[in-house]
Amino acid sequence: MSSLIASKYRDISAAASTSDEEVIRLENVWVQYRVPQERIGTFKEYAIRWLQGRVRHRSFWALKNVSLSVRRGEVFGLIGPNGAGKSTLLKLVAQVLRPTRGRVLVHGRVAPLLEIGAGFHPELTGRENVLLNGAMLGFTRREMEKKLQSIVEFAELGDFIDAPLRTYSSGMWARLGFAVATDTQPEILIIDEILSVGDEAFQHKSLERIQSFKAQGATILLVSHSMAMIEQMCQRAAWLDHGEVIASGDATAVVDRYLGRVRDDEGKRLAQESAQVPVNRWGDRTMEITRVSIQNAQNVEQHVFHTGETLVLRIDYLAHQPLDSPTIGVAIHRQDGVHITGPNTDFAGMDLGRVEGAGSVLYIIPELTLLEGLYNISVSAHNHDDTQMYDYHDRLYPFRVDNRGHNIRERYGLMTLKGQWRRLS
Repeated sequence: MSSLIASKYRDISAAASTSDEEVIRLENVWVQYRVPQERIGTFKEYAIRWLQGRVRHRSFWALKNVSLSVRRGEVFGLIGPNGAGKSTLLKLVAQVLRPTRGRVLVHGRVAPLLEIGAGFHPELTGRENVLLNGAMLGFTRREMEKKLQSIVEFAELGDFIDAPLRTYSSGMWARLGFAVATDTQPEILIIDEILSVGDEAFQHKSLERIQSFKAQGATILLVSHSMAMIEQMCQRAAWLDHGEVIASGDATAVVDRYLGRVRDDEGKRLAQESAQVPVNRWGDRTMEITRVSIQNAQNVEQHVFHTGETLVLRIDYLAHQPLDSPTIGVAIHRQDGVHITGPNTDFAGMDLGRVEGAGSVLYIIPELTLLEGLYNISVSAHNHDDTQMYDYHDRLYPFRVDNRGHNIRERYGLMTLKGQWRRLS
């Protein structure tokens, strides 16, 4: 979301009032699904297997003892990984699903934006689909014909409204679906990852329409994988994981906890990747790099850093025969392949002398200047003349720079120059 749109939304959110009245309440809600243990391609095959008693199901809990409340006029966010139960919760509020246990109380008319264009028929024209979709939403044909012009104008379809939907691009299909679903002011608006429909200009229009709903007192329940959007748009949020509420409350505090878990999980994953047997490796192994460890200033292994933090790279080696003045080098690449730097002991004027057996060297970066992103480290050992490669590990050791919560204001590019601004007049 652009900073302009985000700023406009914050202004409207500040102006709109939020009451203490609860319009959505979930009390100790559990939802259980039963799914076939094997994939069955057609309904006919399923029916035959069912009659033969050969359909085996497994059960799992999509939601487990969830209790939440949403107040009138607020924007409430739901975050969590895929499969956490967010969409199931939205379906409960939209009243298209009933809980296995517990109660769901909803006060007000709900407009769910769960799947844009769901129910559209590709062989019907845009006009016919609008009328049909309106009938599904409970409107009469006369009511939908009055709405049609505003829907067409908002979707920017023009004469295409009388063309079959199979001739529409995916963007046109999405624009029409959004225009139909949001044509009427709702009391409760449910949004499931649909704010990326259409091109950038249409996304601005979509956000402005949702802003207008908020300004008129609508309650909005928003699911998004964009933490920036959740922080900018929501007063409160809940974090779901494996069907359970892990945290609920102030949106920024919940996002901080969630991203902290994400960083911890990524650190573990990057550590596992570093520990795997190298595959992008070559050299005659006269001198072998036996272990590479990315550490912090306390010599503790770490894989997620922030700009300005100390990074220490420990390289353990084993020389299988006596070698005179070998060189050990390092290269750092950004994930997209951009080569950032390539220091080695020779460039630094460090002579390892005569090497035999096991040893270690450290490459110490006192203050990491890299900005946010995923990076990969390569290490190498070769002779002094760079004519014989002993061992090369190509981009096998990943680490991430994540500056959230560390007051690092620079965001764009590869690294900070630690420059300072001065005003002369």
